[in-house]
Amino acid sequence: MLYNQLYSFWIFTIVLTIFPAHGVVGQNSSQILDVFESIVDCASCLAALIPLQTLAHLGNDAFSDTFIAVCDVAQLEDPDVCSGLMSRLGPIIAHDLRSIDVAGQTAPRLCDALFGFCASKTPNPFAVPLPSPSVPLAPPSEPTVRKTPFQVVHISDVHIDREYTVGSEANCTKNICCRNFADEAGDPITDPAQPFGNSKCDSPASLADSMLDAVNSFNAQFVIFTGDVVEGAQIVLSIEVTSDLTDFNVEMLSKISAPIFPAIGVDSTPVNSFPRNTTDTTLDVQWVFDTQSAGWEQWIGSAASQQVDHISGSYAATVPDMNLVILSLNTQYWYRQNLWLYDSDTFQPDPNGILSFMVEQLQAAENTGQRVWVIGHIPLGKSDIVEDQSNYYDQVLQRYKDTIVGQFFGHSHKDQFEIAYSNYNDQTAANAVGVGLICPALTPTSGNPAFKVYDVDPDTFGIMNIRVIFANITDPSFQENPTWEVYYDARETYGPLVGLPAMSELTPAFWHNLTEVFMTNDTAFQLFNTFLSRGGDVAPCTVADNCKNTTICDQRAFRSQNNCDVDEGAFGMLRRRNSRGSQRQEGSECEGIGIREILDEIRGKSLRV
Repeated sequence: MLYNQLYSFWIFTIVLTIFPAHGVVGQNSSQILDVFESIVDCASCLAALIPLQTLAHLGNDAFSDTFIAVCDVAQLEDPDVCSGLMSRLGPIIAHDLRSIDVAGQTAPRLCDALFGFCASKTPNPFAVPLPSPSVPLAPPSEPTVRKTPFQVVHISDVHIDREYTVGSEANCTKNICCRNFADEAGDPITDPAQPFGNSKCDSPASLADSMLDAVNSFNAQFVIFTGDVVEGAQIVLSIEVTSDLTDFNVEMLSKISAPIFPAIGVDSTPVNSFPRNTTDTTLDVQWVFDTQSAGWEQWIGSAASQQVDHISGSYAATVPDMNLVILSLNTQYWYRQNLWLYDSDTFQPDPNGILSFMVEQLQAAENTGQRVWVIGHIPLGKSDIVEDQSNYYDQVLQRYKDTIVGQFFGHSHKDQFEIAYSNYNDQTAANAVGVGLICPALTPTSGNPAFKVYDVDPDTFGIMNIRVIFANITDPSFQENPTWEVYYDARETYGPLVGLPAMSELTPAFWHNLTEVFMTNDTAFQLFNTFLSRGGDVAPCTVADNCKNTTICDQRAFRSQNNCDVDEGAFGMLRRRNSRGSQRQEGSECEGIGIREILDEIRGKSLRV
């Protein structure tokens, strides 16, 4: 305790020197670098919030200008990247710091969001209000005779860069490339952007159009889209994002004949910025909900469209001519990198009433005997979902496990799954009650562009099979006209490994049994590891580096408190030092290089090798 007090006093003394009453950093930026680099654990991070809070009280401009100067002095990003990102996110961080007690319950979570320290796997205790079943429910049984399945297509994370320019530099120094930048004019091109994309860049519109044509060729009954439209250029995100959202809605309408059920992604200004209803700010994102309410009404209907507008982007819509409800949830209010979540020390278990809306719609479906598919952007087991809301979602899932027959997400850019259990301390096939199916991305930054096609039982609405459809970016014909083909068939590939009966669905028990196979059959596991990126960006994953054990643990964690991911703080940063290209690859799950990645770089500048 005495050490922490002395450390805090030392930091506070520095801040009085660095931040005089009438000015900000200037030539003292190197001292601020020292402050960032001193953050090595949770205690030192909490202590560093004291001078940062003092700086925040000087105003948004002073705070943002200081962060910009620090970023510039560190010379870790181009000046326009530093200015763009810090000027947009700086005011939110300053608002947080002015609104909380640095010794309160929110401070550790802010440290985790910004610096990767003080992470917790323990959710705040809270029981979601759940109505009791009106009649005893029996779990749906698998039919002895199956009707012909129908098809559903799942797309996600398109990240379309409307400024993608053929012939521009793909191997640039910014957090987005394949564009014409004024400060790079005249520089020799080392890796010219091609017509249909580059693995270092987000998707050109041509690639998105090609995928949508391929989607339409499957004659699906409907399509689900689990979010993320705009490119990862946080440096340029502004209100013009509206046109990106509108343009993609128009493209989907023109290319796809089937109904589409979308979900809200990170598409706000700045990225990930979704203030709670309790937040006093003029920087609201109602324009996102207004835009998508209008754009989606043609597919989801007027009632669901109004819900998008008034339920913070969430809605429930019945699939035409089916006894199936699509429940689309805006998971951004549960996202660890939504910095608006750290502006109050008051415990808020259900930001913007998303969980309450979920319960209301599930109860309505239960009352009428309908089945429900839940769709959302961020899977509930990821380390970047707040453990509180992940736990509370799980409570809802346990109550309505017989009504919820499918759960679909994106965000990670990878082909993955996460299993929910009735007892996480006894993870067995018998206790597996749900599974989140995660769609790979269109954007080539995380591997070959891909989407999924589900074969769905028309009576139970359970998943009979999954095919991943991809376009191989290394194919010589890709840049002329991408060929979309089956990458693998889940039933053919995984079914024999677990002895899957011919009439059986891909149940949560099936996915658990597959993880059992992965534990003992490394050949099968390495096949899954290759599938993650559709063969486009395969990274080693073995028992020796603990990657395999962590991956299987994460497959068995549809609650973020149960995953085995560890926030490594300064040590995580060292793995991103090989090249700027690899930085972008590792950052793809967090939608590109953001505030935490840059702060991590600044803090670890003295550790460069």
